[in-house]
Formats: sequence, structure tokens, C-alpha cells
Amino acid sequence: MENKKYISTFLIALAVVCAAAILGSAFKNRNNYTQKISVTGLGSRDFVSDLVVWTGSFSRSSFELKQAYQLLNNDRELIQKYFTSKGVSEKELIFSSVTISKNFDELFDNEGRLTGRKFIGYTLNQSITIESKEVEKIENLSREVTELINQGIEFYSENPRYYYTKLAALKVEMISEATKDARSRAQSIAENARNKLGNLKNASMGVFQIVGQNAGEDYSWGGTFNTSSKRKTASITLNCDFEIN
Repeated sequence: MENKKYISTFLIALAVVCAAAILGSAFKNRNNYTQKISVTGLGSRDFVSDLVVWTGSFSRSSFELKQAYQLLNNDRELIQKYFTSKGVSEKELIFSSVTISKNFDELFDNEGRLTGRKFIGYTLNQSITIESKEVEKIENLSREVTELINQGIEFYSENPRYYYTKLAALKVEMISEATKDARSRAQSIAENARNKLGNLKNASMGVFQIVGQNAGEDYSWGGTFNTSSKRKTASITLNCDFEIN
């Protein structure tokens, strides 16, 4: 019985020592826990596009495939001649492959029921794309291209698409601006809470998007990439965690 009593006393004493050690360690390291402030910084830049991509298409129809192709080929030569006369380099003219469609008329009986189809010929389509850094010149051409219609060519013009070739460098500038903005926000929060702002611990990119200036576009959580406006605004968000002491 005495042995059991000694063992119980020893175990209790050991438990007390262990508990004291744990509490002492927790007290000693209580200041090692670092609080943080999470903020989102914003960086933005206005810029003017320096690259334009414009696409147009043309087509010809005929009952004979060979004749339709010859008509389309004649149009292609006239179109190429037209653009080169306007100062566009042949290297900037990219013609797509020709697509061929068969055309049919649907036949119906006196009661309006479909009885069959009648072949009425072929339609051939081809598109042309111009990619150029001479943005204003291509803009004007996209509006003046109706001159081709006067030459008997069925030409359909799409709206130009605008891009920026220095976007990578612009993005770096915006990230730097967003980081400074995030630190400024965190500093304000820390001062109001009577704390001292510490180092930046973590940073992750949020939403990156490009919208047209004065285009009335809505910002999206998933990001948008405007190609219809020549003048744009790029913005980026940066999620940052700062230590506070």
C-alpha cells in the first residue's frame, strides 16, 4: 500500500512539474505570436493602344465551284491591290484559307410539308486580317473600306481590336504601385489601433483587368480584357499581409 501511495504521489508531482513547464513555456513565448493586418492595394495606369488588328471578309457564289473560286480569286487580287495602294505592307496582309458551303433550296408540297432539297450552287468565303502598329492608318482604312463595294466586291468589315505590346512592363509598374497603396492602407489601420506596422509577410495578386476609358464598362471579379477601345485603363489588385507589433 505504501508503495502505491509513493507511486501516486510521484505521478501527481510529475504532473504538476510538467504543467508548470508547459505554462512557463507558453508565458515565455506569448510574445512570439505575431498578429497581422490583411489589406488590398490597387494599382492602375491609363494607356493608348499601340497595336491594331482588323479583319474583313468577302465571298462569292456560283452554281459551278470552279467559277465561284475564280470570282473569289479575282476579288482577293483587287483587295490586296487596294490595301497596298493605301500603304499597307504585303507582310501585314494575312489571307485565311477558303471555306466552301453548298447551298440548297427546300422544297415543299401544297400542304407545306418538306419534300426535299434542291442544290442551287456554292458559296466561297475568305477573310483578311491586318495586324499593324500604325493604329490610326488602319482605323481609317476600316472606315473607308466601303470603297471596295463600289468595285463590286461583297466586303464585310469588322470592328478593329486594340492591344498594347508593353503590357508586361506596365503590369510591373502597377504591382509596385499596388504594394505601396497596400502599405499605406495598413499603416493607417495600425496607427489608428496604436500599433506599429511590421514587414510584409505575404502578397498575392488579385484581379487584373483592362477596360475602355469612358466606356461605361463594369469591373468584374474575374477580370475583363477590353479590345474594342483604343484608350484603356488597366488596374490590378494585390492582397497583402503585414505584421503588426
